Amino acid sequence: MDGGASYNPRTVEEVFRDFKGRRAGMIKALTTDVEEFFQQCDPEKENLCLYGFPGEQWEVNLPAEEVPPELPEPALGINFARDGMQEKDWLSLVAVHSDAWLLAVAFYFGARFGFDKADRKRLFNMINELPTIFEVVTGTGKKQVKEKSSVSNHSSNKSKSNSKRGSESQGKYSKAMQSKDEDDEGIEEEEEEEHGETLCGACGENYASDEFWICCDICEKWFHGKCVKITPARAEHIKQYKCPSCSNKRARP
Repeated sequence: MDGGASYNPRTVEEVFRDFKGRRAGMIKALTTDVEEFFQQCDPEKENLCLYGFPGEQWEVNLPAEEVPPELPEPALGINFARDGMQEKDWLSLVAVHSDAWLLAVAFYFGARFGFDKADRKRLFNMINELPTIFEVVTGTGKKQVKEKSSVSNHSSNKSKSNSKRGSESQGKYSKAMQSKDEDDEGIEEEEEEEHGETLCGACGENYASDEFWICCDICEKWFHGKCVKITPARAEHIKQYKCPSCSNKRARP
């Protein structure tokens, strides 16, 4: 397995970078690469695990043979439950166990390299600023309100909401638009509240005013164009956009 022998993050920043890379890989498996992930989790095979790697890649594989392993191991046997429950529930279950594994790996490094109380707290706070994989997969992350500076997010929130208003007539896609003055401050606050916490369904990151976004007409999740490989030019010709996850669900018999 990918692990500690050749890659040992020793500072809080390095461990957090490791965490983010592994998290991004697992999110890909459960969202944009969900069809491939589904196929690899064959219930006829032995205990399989979902691994995330620091380079934002993922892998479904057998657990490490050595005991104890170099790193904590993910949940065993995720493939056995694949066909015994609704796909979205199965993906949510894998997401929860993936979140637990990511924390285990991060604090394994923290313990191994002697992080003190302050470092452990700082690491957890940095991790806690990101939505969990479960929140990204289920779409619940955007419903949670976090404290953010309304000044720094003001223009981006306005451009997002402006894009949402025009989405029906433009194939439901979002362009980064220039901010316009609003006469009614109440409307601005309402828009900020509504759209300020929207997260990308693929990577889980927040909206930014200089980024192109597109909304799935089926599940109504928003995605960075780059995460789902859709350009603004291409989006203009899409009458009904389906994200990779929804496309795969409909394609599967």
